[in-house]
Amino acid sequence: MSDVLKKLVKNSQTAINDGIYEISEQLPNSGTDLIDSIKNNRHASLITEVKFASPSLGEIRKVSDPVEIAKAMVRGGAIGLSVLTQPYLFSGSPKYFMEVRRQVKVPMLMKDIVIDKIQIDAAKKIGADYMLLIQSLFDMSHLKEIDEFISYGHKKGLKVLVESHTESEFENSLKTDADIVGINNRNLDTLEIDMNTTKKLLESHKKSKITLSESGINSPDDIKFLKKCGADAFLIGSSIMKSDNINAI
Repeated sequence: MSDVLKKLVKNSQTAINDGIYEISEQLPNSGTDLIDSIKNNRHASLITEVKFASPSLGEIRKVSDPVEIAKAMVRGGAIGLSVLTQPYLFSGSPKYFMEVRRQVKVPMLMKDIVIDKIQIDAAKKIGADYMLLIQSLFDMSHLKEIDEFISYGHKKGLKVLVESHTESEFENSLKTDADIVGINNRNLDTLEIDMNTTKKLLESHKKSKITLSESGINSPDDIKFLKKCGADAFLIGSSIMKSDNINAI
């Protein structure tokens, strides 16, 4: 496992130990099927991300009202939101997620490095529609069988996004019961971005699930390129969070 992944996993364990995922409330999810929204959308299906920091960029935007940011994203055309709940390196919080959940109606993804079922329990409690699993953590045998985590999430009423980067990870993600598969254009070993990652994986594999392209999307031309490659939806985070005009996505 790369040093970056080791650090991300360690941070999640620290957050668990610190009680970050001990949630007393129970919020409802959006009640909207994100897959249907993607299939029925005549425009580019954008899922935008509330993320104040990242391992690659450090601080992206000073921590401010996540609700106002989320509302601006939805006004700008986002059909779904991803909200970071990992406090370390990402400056996220389940609290931010819940604040947004109470105010917006679109489907929401709890974005975190999930290593324990307590985080899945938290996703259910904070009103998430989707949870994220990173295929490489399971392929490297750091975690238990991914099917067990997916099944647990489904039993909790959550949909699951499984993220991959390499060909073998993508192949494995397609074999799971993931609801959506994600292709991360960022190499988590080096943190470098290559938009051709989506192109390469979709050219060499028959797509059997809704596919989300993630990372490095900065312009309409990027979206056009990725759509031509076969991606169904697009996760946009850092470029929007750095913008002075979040509405203009």
